[in-house]
Amino acid sequence: MTADIITIGDELLIGQVVNTNAAWLGETLSGIGIEPARMLTVSDEIPAIQKALSTSDADVILFTGGLGPTHDDVTKVAIAEYFGQELKHDEFVMQTIVSRFEQRGRHMPESNRAVALVPEGFEVVENPIGTAPGLWYEHKDRVVVMMPGVPYEMKAIVETGILPRFKGRSGRRAIAQRTILTAGVGESTLAREIGDLEPFRQPDTRLAYLPSPRTGVRLRITALAETQESANDKLLGLIDRLHRRIGKYVYGEGDDTLEAAVGRLLTARRLSIALAESCTGGLISDRLTDVPGSSRYVLGGVVAYSNEAKVNLLDVRPLSLETMGAVSEAVALEMAEGVRRRFGSSIGLATTGIAGPTGGTPEKPVGTVWFAYVDEDTAFARRFQLTKDRLLNKTLASTYALHSVRRRLAE
Repeated sequence: MTADIITIGDELLIGQVVNTNAAWLGETLSGIGIEPARMLTVSDEIPAIQKALSTSDADVILFTGGLGPTHDDVTKVAIAEYFGQELKHDEFVMQTIVSRFEQRGRHMPESNRAVALVPEGFEVVENPIGTAPGLWYEHKDRVVVMMPGVPYEMKAIVETGILPRFKGRSGRRAIAQRTILTAGVGESTLAREIGDLEPFRQPDTRLAYLPSPRTGVRLRITALAETQESANDKLLGLIDRLHRRIGKYVYGEGDDTLEAAVGRLLTARRLSIALAESCTGGLISDRLTDVPGSSRYVLGGVVAYSNEAKVNLLDVRPLSLETMGAVSEAVALEMAEGVRRRFGSSIGLATTGIAGPTGGTPEKPVGTVWFAYVDEDTAFARRFQLTKDRLLNKTLASTYALHSVRRRLAE
């Protein structure tokens, strides 16, 4: 079973609003064995909406947006006209809308009566948290679904009224899916180390690379089969293959985070950490303390941006700054040792670099970052050459630093 996801709204086309609906629907449908075939965004115009419908050959067509009471909400009009159906007043929908306004202590504007118009032959799908309902229509073995564009309303309608209908239909194959999380490695290196990709390129198996500067490269593995048991078995075989090839880069699955993985290792080994951050500006500390219970192992940190702060707060030697510069292996190591000593932590972690977009030299171009790790037995530093984008460099540097700590603790 295939699906087209059609999102409606000029605000989406001009980038004023980020189209999160399409991404969420694609992931949700994939999770129940319905394969998204096309994602399309069109304007608030009747011809554009009808053209999107007429050019679809999917089994399921889902529309989001354009069901409200304003002049540009024309989705129902366009689709009803396409199928030759009249719009009729639905008293049940009307009473639901009135009740919603009364619950909020508000008077319903007269314009909201348009929301209660339903194309003849369409089934109303209750909106449990808003006024505009979803609409379901079956025509010649195809399903057309209309939903409001407000993300939380659309999700509520899908979860309570749309997914149960799909799960009861034939034509879906069983699907098993898992996302493996990796860090400290790029897509091309992962592909090389995974080796033979043929097992992931079968008609019933897929491997997708989803890179992010914060999470690293996520690997989404999908397996389809006639039964759920067979799909699960196939998926477990693929996951086992990945772990054997690239296990050293894997830090979790699904919604796990790199900072949570580091926290688990610190907790298991009864270790503590302190942070000395220059170019990352406290981002590593922020990420680590996003994890509940992180006070057990994060003792504190220092954002030492100036040379004076590095000297006065972290005991970096002025001579190191004068001879090597703030962005150097020597200064990074002294920062890590200094913060470890100041807080009495098991581990000291430091970053110093040139985030950009200015400040680089031929020897140390923009994007040069030094990371240093110090514990009771070990001290090491690594240089990373990142990008020319300041915010991206901060995120990448924090991810590489956390990954290096995780690798060290896992050894």
